[in-house]
Amino acid sequence: MKKYKIGIVGATGAVGQEIIHLLEKREFPVAEARLLASPRSAGREIQACGNLEVVKKTDSDSFKNLDIAIFSAGSKNTVNFAEAARKSNCVVIDNSSAFRMNKDVPLVIPEINGDVLESHRGIIANPNCSTAVALMGLYPLHKRFGLKRFFSSTYQAVSGAGAEGVVELENQIKKQISNKPLTDSSGAESVFQHPIAFNLIPHIDEFREDGYTKEELKMRNETRKILDIPSIQVSCTCVRVPVLRAHSISINAEFDSPVNVPDARTALENFVGVELWDAPNASKYPMPINYSQKELCGIGRLRLDHGFTNGLAFWVVGDQLWKGAALNAVQIAEELIARKCLINL
Repeated sequence: MKKYKIGIVGATGAVGQEIIHLLEKREFPVAEARLLASPRSAGREIQACGNLEVVKKTDSDSFKNLDIAIFSAGSKNTVNFAEAARKSNCVVIDNSSAFRMNKDVPLVIPEINGDVLESHRGIIANPNCSTAVALMGLYPLHKRFGLKRFFSSTYQAVSGAGAEGVVELENQIKKQISNKPLTDSSGAESVFQHPIAFNLIPHIDEFREDGYTKEELKMRNETRKILDIPSIQVSCTCVRVPVLRAHSISINAEFDSPVNVPDARTALENFVGVELWDAPNASKYPMPINYSQKELCGIGRLRLDHGFTNGLAFWVVGDQLWKGAALNAVQIAEELIARKCLINL
């Protein structure tokens, strides 16, 4: 079996570490794992794909002789280095929002639109974590009934804000238990706009003039591109919750065709990448505590939606560090190899 040289930009970050783990777990054919990060992290030693690798500073020469580079270091680094990678004949798979809405860049969830990889030009975008999890539940229902519009409320784990978000939640829980003030009087900057321990914050990313946040509009715009339905109507509210890992999403969807629960269940049960975990009378439904570090997304609470003529309501949970980021990126790399379209610049 041919092996490939893989670069990981942001290798020391939370998503970068998950990429390394998943490359190993899924036995990706790695000839070299080149770990790239900021100058501050350069020089660290990390076990990756069977070797002890030294983290190197990311620069324009970092991508020579690589086949694939998976970027998980924010939009600025993608903008700075993606073109240098592409010019080195290294395919970029990017986890940031830098190129998601660029018409020349495929936005890919392999189980849904892997075919668009065959026309890539060297840069491929990963969708936002909430979009990826939501569409894993919506797409099989769309194929069966024809999706018309949907409303969603996300319940997003603190790790979606990085390792600092996890630390902040843990510290605030300790303070709450000890009856200490949750806010830091030292003047240190908080990760979240308000205390997150024992609280919900309906505010992720910046607000726009129309009252939606950028995070909420990603659900609409990315769904339109991935499903290739430019006119689909989407309304989303994104909420940060005191959960460590795995995002949960409540969805109310309207379809073009008459819907029924048995056919909906069959569509979901036959779709690769999800599992129907739905027996509410037995308290069986997906929860983030059960879907951390799990490759599948869980679907539950499936029922007819009384607010629509042809509507279904359901609940979907997925690990945002895996299917929402690292896993989806690794799956894109696997799909490029399977479709023999890795070199397509």
